[in-house]
Amino acid sequence: MLKETAWLPLFPLNTVLFPGGVLPLKVFETRYVDMIRECMKQQAPFGVVRIKSGQEVGLAAEPETVGCLARIEQWDMQDLGVLLLRTLGGERFRIVDTRVLPDQRLEARIEMIAADSAVAVTSMHVSCAKALKVVIEDINLKGRAEQGDAFISPFAQPIQLDDTGWVANRWCEILPIPLKARQKLLELENAQSRLTIVYQYLQQHKIL
Repeated sequence: MLKETAWLPLFPLNTVLFPGGVLPLKVFETRYVDMIRECMKQQAPFGVVRIKSGQEVGLAAEPETVGCLARIEQWDMQDLGVLLLRTLGGERFRIVDTRVLPDQRLEARIEMIAADSAVAVTSMHVSCAKALKVVIEDINLKGRAEQGDAFISPFAQPIQLDDTGWVANRWCEILPIPLKARQKLLELENAQSRLTIVYQYLQQHKIL
């Protein structure tokens, strides 16, 4: 269990990670390779936060205030100094304070955001889940056809179509929307609110 009093290493990126989401990473900057190695040594997560201003490389970027823990599921180093990671989104957190280390890495003190509570399955949920199932099957089918045994699904197992939070989060990841809008969806208090917006989007674009 992550202690909220500890400093959490942050990885500011031009992406938004949701709980239960798969995030592949190619890490080559020395400062982040060292950070990842330390996380693996401690079997600890790091925080993925969307960059509000700044760049992924160079000086420390300004992060959004809400991010998601990332846990390392698999790693490989085929080339010296380049780490290939498969990470899985954990709990959401809110940044309380940050500090910049000498190598321009960011660390934060955080408070955890309560996990989405279970809610009853609604007709809206069923519609979104059915459409998501088709999308996942299509992506996996095309991936296997193109890459064969080398294909790795971008969706973590097991598929949880009966879970409102899981369905909402997967749609939030794959909808063709701006990163800023994706960040706002991450920040919404509960899964039902996220799913309602997803449902409205799918209806407006004639997907449902």
